[in-house]
Amino acid sequence: MTAPRYWFVSDTHFDHARVIEYCRRPFANVDEMNETLITNWNATVGARDFVYLLGDVALTKADRALRFVTRLKGRKHLVFGNHDKPNRKEYERSGQFEWCKDLAEIKIPDPRFTQSDPLRITLCHFPLISWNQSGRGAWHLHGHCHGTLPTDVRSLRLDVGVDVHGYAPVSLERVAEIMATRAFKPVDHHGAD
Repeated sequence: MTAPRYWFVSDTHFDHARVIEYCRRPFANVDEMNETLITNWNATVGARDFVYLLGDVALTKADRALRFVTRLKGRKHLVFGNHDKPNRKEYERSGQFEWCKDLAEIKIPDPRFTQSDPLRITLCHFPLISWNQSGRGAWHLHGHCHGTLPTDVRSLRLDVGVDVHGYAPVSLERVAEIMATRAFKPVDHHGAD
């Protein structure tokens, strides 16, 4: 049995027809978008894999939103986004997520090395300019911007929204490849010593 993998995703916006127009998503209608997002997710994520969904699950009532979530593979964790507020309590009680938080700091194995300290990653729906341990190499993954925030090669920050990564979750290995092209430059006193 293979070891579980780690995946990150944001801004699925299930049932949000207007996001197709706003973000120029290549779908004829909301049903096509919903089904493509589910198909792409399940084509990459395994049943035992860890998935961190960084908000804006759906723009519909909780019972319908959770019908989409139940179709998604993996051990799901939710960091709330601005569009999740109406469904927050239902998401927390649903049993579909191992945990639900507003912001999370996780430690996971570094895929680049067999023997190393774990990666520290701050997860938030919104992009941060400074986060815990940023000066010591911690990463920050977010959504919310739908790929419109300029890439900053001086920051270990990455938008993991579906609009940026082929309408599918992005693997930890891919995130590590992207982060390897960047070098942290402090924006405040953290990391300046």
